[in-house]
Amino acid sequence: MIIEEVNLYKIKMKMKHPFTTSFGTEQNREFILVQVKNESDLSGWGECVTTERPLYIEEFTDSSWLMLEKFLIPSILKKNIEHPNQLQDYFRPYKRNHLAKSALEGAIWDLYAKSENISLSKALGGTKSTIEVGVSLGIEENIDNLLNNIRVKTEEGYKRIKIKIKPGKDVEVIEEVRNHFPDIPLMVDANSAYTLKDVDTLKQMDQFDLMMIEQPLTAGDLIDHAKLQRELKTPICLDESIHSFNDARQAIELGSGKIINLKIGRVGGLTQAIKIHDLCNEENIPMWCGGMLESGIGRAHNIAITSLTNFTLPGDTASSSRYWDKDIIQPEVRVENGLLQVPETPGIGFKIDMDEVLKNTSTTKCFN
Repeated sequence: MIIEEVNLYKIKMKMKHPFTTSFGTEQNREFILVQVKNESDLSGWGECVTTERPLYIEEFTDSSWLMLEKFLIPSILKKNIEHPNQLQDYFRPYKRNHLAKSALEGAIWDLYAKSENISLSKALGGTKSTIEVGVSLGIEENIDNLLNNIRVKTEEGYKRIKIKIKPGKDVEVIEEVRNHFPDIPLMVDANSAYTLKDVDTLKQMDQFDLMMIEQPLTAGDLIDHAKLQRELKTPICLDESIHSFNDARQAIELGSGKIINLKIGRVGGLTQAIKIHDLCNEENIPMWCGGMLESGIGRAHNIAITSLTNFTLPGDTASSSRYWDKDIIQPEVRVENGLLQVPETPGIGFKIDMDEVLKNTSTTKCFN
């Protein structure tokens, strides 16, 4: 397929509720949509899961837009792409910028699946027809608000609860949650908020029968996580430390953690995600798919990758209605009793609501 046209849309959508992590609070979600078209005017869509400021990783919306505009799109425009795997070669000269690479590659994966008249899940090698889903809950100043949110989400059937923590909002919060919900599958996410000086605090979490502690230490770190894992009974799950296949390989060799949270954007796209999945499958490292507060387009890609066999733990792909008054896809992503159906129709399996896209668009640019 020849890439005849690429369109960028800078989007800002207001979330239904503020979402607080150790990085800060977010409610107005800014990101980029990428649309690619082939010679038959068939479209594929990807989402660049950026934020306005470089808080999660070094990329942010304007930097990713520039990377796409100046380097990535010119490298593939008018090229004949036989398979999305080829994009790794086109993108290799450009260092990092994984969110931008992933968005363009994801759009081409969607286009490829549509041109082959197969679902994105099937194109990736997925085998599941349904996937289990958990939910991620932000830090609350009022513990009663958190407890109520957990109650609502467990009643809705989500398969596990993740709560965000940070120093001063950790052990006492987890203890309170466990007092009210002694049996729910529970995990915590620190988003790199701790150091090895906090080992005593982190060791206290062993008493709460947690599924995992996600990314307790510095983003990118593998060595200190290995030291910490030796001190803990609770499995460490790595998130911001895994940006590539080599990161995953080294983390496994070092014993830096026992679980990997894969985010498609963070690792540079679906092709890298498949490689990391296959490695973890060989090494018996459980995986799950993390969320980046995506719109429905990003959620659709998450559903597709989670259909691969080694995604054995519930991911973060909650219903669209958890975050948005109205999503930009039809039908919206809908979780029922903690399960999502994997679409079987070609591509991502959802229709793009262009009226809703344009309503939330501040800037567009066409490349042809």
